[in-house]
Amino acid sequence: MSAGERTDSGPWTEQVNALGDFIRAQRRLANLSLREMASLTSVSNAYLSQVERGLHQPSLKVLRSIADALQLSTEQLLSQAGWSTAEPTATAPEPEPVATGTEDAIRADPRLSEDQKAALLGVLRSFVEGAAPAR
Repeated sequence: MSAGERTDSGPWTEQVNALGDFIRAQRRLANLSLREMASLTSVSNAYLSQVERGLHQPSLKVLRSIADALQLSTEQLLSQAGWSTAEPTATAPEPEPVATGTEDAIRADPRLSEDQKAALLGVLRSFVEGAAPAR
């Protein structure tokens, strides 16, 4: 394996890879280069690149900086990292289901890797959860 290549073993590594893919997808949606993102986060572009490639798990401070730069909530990034801060409550309403057809299409697409599917599903859910209810 060459330097900078992901290792795909275990659920922890898969979470770090999915988080990196999610961050990269969000950065690209925001039309930000790595250098621009580095400037907004005060984190080096080399380190951000490693985070996006799943080579480093960022600290909470770095995740907050990335979330701010991408105009996301820190909770969205924490959820992608598997560190949800929300405590489930018995009175909380069930979330509206995401358009199942879209999720199924992403999961079934043979052109996408598992990491890409996870990143796309995360992006889809972040948009759907942030959308205002239709009237």
